Amino acid sequence: MLKKGSKLYSILTGTCPKCMNESMYTDQNLLHIGSVLKMHEKCSHCGLKYQIEPSFFYGAMYVSYGLNVAVGIAAFIVSYLFLGADIQTSFITIIITLILLFPIVLRLSRNIYINMFVKYDPKTKNS
Repeated sequence: MLKKGSKLYSILTGTCPKCMNESMYTDQNLLHIGSVLKMHEKCSHCGLKYQIEPSFFYGAMYVSYGLNVAVGIAAFIVSYLFLGADIQTSFITIIITLILLFPIVLRLSRNIYINMFVKYDPKTKNS
């Protein structure tokens, strides 16, 4: 299903969007909250500089907002419509879900954002 070379592969695995040979992040564990967003400066395989321009990843905040809205709506639908919870419980469920998924949403938003600007090149050489 997920093949190397697809945008979805790079987004879900957090690999370099140009060569897809190594992770962009220094720490793979999402439970280490202090290092969730710590990235390598560049890819050791293809040499892609991840911080394309100064403050590049500020744009990922817009992607993060959209992902958080989608997660919040999904949490509300599941708790209110499928589980039959009342409104107050449903909103508490949204807050808890957003807090628990915070590290995942942070990384996904960065992965989606950089994949908007960099495309896969299977011919990249080791630099």
